[in-house]
Amino acid sequence: MLRTRLLTAAIALPTVLAAIFFLPSAGFRIFIAIVGGWGLYETYEMAHPVSALPILVMILLGVLPLIWLLVGSYPPPYPAPSRAFVILVVVLTVAIINILTVGVAGATSMSKGLWTVVSGALYVGPLFPFFALVRNSPNGIAMLVLMLLLVIAADTGAYFTGRAIGRHKLAFKVSPGKTIEGAVGGILASIGAGLILRPWTAPTWGIEKMIVFAGLVAILAIIGDLANSAFKRVAGVKDSGWIFPGHGGLLDRTCSLVFAAVLTYYYMA
Repeated sequence: MLRTRLLTAAIALPTVLAAIFFLPSAGFRIFIAIVGGWGLYETYEMAHPVSALPILVMILLGVLPLIWLLVGSYPPPYPAPSRAFVILVVVLTVAIINILTVGVAGATSMSKGLWTVVSGALYVGPLFPFFALVRNSPNGIAMLVLMLLLVIAADTGAYFTGRAIGRHKLAFKVSPGKTIEGAVGGILASIGAGLILRPWTAPTWGIEKMIVFAGLVAILAIIGDLANSAFKRVAGVKDSGWIFPGHGGLLDRTCSLVFAAVLTYYYMA
């Protein structure tokens, strides 16, 4: 399994970096639209909607924003900061409801179907285009790479801190392996990475601005990861999909990035 995971990472990571660095703006929008489409497919497979209403919800909340992105007009007059904030709050609220419901009452308290479709469609449709919005902005390549590296640092810091000193569970029924100590270690690792990377990725930012940004990225990465774990427990699956052997599905790999992408787009303005 470790060999499979390493081989998958060795193929997937250079592919993503090549898309970030070398695709034209329109090409990267198309790339993200395709990625988002696959994310919606994974959502559909996990939710298994059989009636017309969940399918209509997925089209309205998930497919239409990706179509707007695909044609290069995502979507007018969005994204004004106030509207984006409302969308982020809505999606975060859905995510936290998922986390709390599974964490407190267990996955059996929530039914598959419409709720999982709404959660997944909101997660993919309105938010995935922010990867393109960040990347295609001035200094966007550096900022997107910074965000990716901060999330990696947070995940790595949380993993090793949790293994070393983790004692108190963060959300046992949602993700048994995560600890409060690990989460704190991840936030500190993200901040440390941000301070190291600041001269190359955001040289105009002050130290305080980078500390706040890196800390928020780590917190949003944790929320995204927990939300994905809760979603999978509600859906009754181990992985969101199969596209990355040894790693799971697309949503498994992007869950800690999506909320951070929204933050990055407005924080860099």
